[in-house]
Amino acid sequence: MIKTFAPLSLAVAFSTGTAFASAAPELTKDRVSEFKTAWGESIVDIGAVHIDGGDYEAAARAHLSTFYAFEENTVLFKPTLASEHQFRGTFDEALSYFVGGSFSEDDGFAITPFTAVRWENEGTLINGDIALAMGNYYFTTADGSEVKVEYTFGLEQMADGDLKIVLHHSSLPFTPS
Repeated sequence: MIKTFAPLSLAVAFSTGTAFASAAPELTKDRVSEFKTAWGESIVDIGAVHIDGGDYEAAARAHLSTFYAFEENTVLFKPTLASEHQFRGTFDEALSYFVGGSFSEDDGFAITPFTAVRWENEGTLINGDIALAMGNYYFTTADGSEVKVEYTFGLEQMADGDLKIVLHHSSLPFTPS
């Protein structure tokens, strides 16, 4: 079953009798944290759909549409396990990374059966409708071990109030030789 994640937007009604206007909620560190939690839950869901024999590509497409601004803006995406095609600037290139397909190095990161994503945020900066967050996230595997990944997310609040990723950089921690 594909889960849908509610957009992080809010409609505000002005009581003038019949008029309604929508206003975007304030961009806060709490909203950024909620967004990241929902992003992680969606990654876990894609893997669960794959394990259950469901349409994991549809789940990944929904993830990309919900969390990334490919339809609204340029997205700068440098996934963790990409080296030959290290930057994924289109929806289809990102989809290939998440479920496999277009590039030989893509094994389908999101179809790995992760059971949880845990966040350790180093910091969040907010400037107008842009938020930058950086830290570590930990992907829990089926055997209970965690894979530590360093991340930077740049989020933009869209005109409808939804937050979307416009910058995503992930990398494995440096290992000294």
